[in-house]
Amino acid sequence: MHPLHPNLQPWLAEYNLALKQKADAGYKATAIGAREALAELTRQQVAAGPAVAWVNDDLAPGGEYRVPVRIYHPEPRRPLPVLVFLHGGGHMAGSVSVYDPICRRLAAASRHIVVAAEYRLAPENPYPAGLNDAASVVKGVWDVLDERRLPYRRQLALAGDSAGGALCASLSGKAAADGAEPGIARQVLIYPCVDYTLAQPSVAENGDGYFLTANRTEWYFDQYFQHDEDRRQASPLYWPAAPNPPATLLITAGRDPLRDQGLQYGNQLKAAGAQVEQLHLDDQMHAFLNMEALVPEVCQLVYRRIGAFLNAE
Repeated sequence: MHPLHPNLQPWLAEYNLALKQKADAGYKATAIGAREALAELTRQQVAAGPAVAWVNDDLAPGGEYRVPVRIYHPEPRRPLPVLVFLHGGGHMAGSVSVYDPICRRLAAASRHIVVAAEYRLAPENPYPAGLNDAASVVKGVWDVLDERRLPYRRQLALAGDSAGGALCASLSGKAAADGAEPGIARQVLIYPCVDYTLAQPSVAENGDGYFLTANRTEWYFDQYFQHDEDRRQASPLYWPAAPNPPATLLITAGRDPLRDQGLQYGNQLKAAGAQVEQLHLDDQMHAFLNMEALVPEVCQLVYRRIGAFLNAE
């Protein structure tokens, strides 16, 4: 088994010790703590910036909810393709504000108009509220850009990390199955969750001591699925192969409980005829993009690969 990146090891030891001390002091998991923890981690480890020429907030039309979005246009006088970004956080945490520096990096690296969605979170808004919001943004993104009179190319890609990757895979899978137009041309899945049943060996192998634990993941999903939904049916990994799946860049980490489901999903997409690029980082763990100060060269590699993939002919 490949060891964890040396820069991550001392940080992780301190993190695990702090978790134990919090538990001993009576800490109880709530949405408050989950949201604060992800926000604080990202503030500490991901520097602000880079500058993007045009950044503004707007609302995407939707049946249930007008979804707040933030638009990052790196060249506002030039029509660029569009990348809808869906943040991670276990369907409970994260926000456009927390992920702002990551969105800026994506816009700079990809030369795409990044549209980041402030989808609703559990437990206040359980499944399928967040998925419905993501679908509204994908459907309504062109109207938002038209209203802003921003130049764009009608070429759509999705990107998301962790739970955001789950939303991306769900949307692209449904779109491919339905033959929806305009189709999703490409997707970037960053250590995605595509199996809400957590049935893979890596859940046990990496499920304790590597930042994202199996117990924590199950807790996230218990907050998300509150009405006895069939979690297998909600998992893109188990859906029938759809015709014409989008080209996919799949990024996985060796010390991640979600590793195996991501790798398995990539193999399934290949079998269905998708163009799949895989970037597997053996010495990384879940959420490493939110730990950029610890592994800057790894994060720079990831952004370069994302940019190259999204701009490939």
